[in-house]
Amino acid sequence: MDIFLVILGFCLTLLGIVGSFLPILPGPITGWFGLLLLYCTETIPNNWTFLGITLAIAVFIWILDYIIPALGTKRFGGSTYGVYGTTIGLIIGLLSPIPFGILIGAFFGALIGELLYDSKDTNRAIKASFGAFIGFLASASLKFSVATVYVILFLMKFWEYKSNFF
Repeated sequence: MDIFLVILGFCLTLLGIVGSFLPILPGPITGWFGLLLLYCTETIPNNWTFLGITLAIAVFIWILDYIIPALGTKRFGGSTYGVYGTTIGLIIGLLSPIPFGILIGAFFGALIGELLYDSKDTNRAIKASFGAFIGFLASASLKFSVATVYVILFLMKFWEYKSNFF
């Protein structure tokens, strides 16, 4: 059972990295569940302080994930249409075969959203879509960093107790 928990936990931590770029999946929280499964094994002693701190960080990043892109859009004069456009563009970009489709989709989604909001002011729409794009990059970078740290923590703890698993 321990091996199953370790494999599932490792898959969740890797999925946390993928979730750093997908708006549907909360990356750091998913990675944290991988850490939790590792600590649920009989081999690794529970460390509730560690799990509590890493959970608090994951929840904090999850909350920031909703604030940062909106702040980037608002800072550059955007509207909620730009934020919604960014999210829709991310999903379309994810499904497209174009390299860097997520980034291109985020920018053009925000641009289209802003043009729907006010089609007369294209300069403001471009500026706001750039802000949404910068907000997305900042948020994704932060989530990616935390999710990567969770993978490293997972591997370090597993490596420390690997002889007990096999």
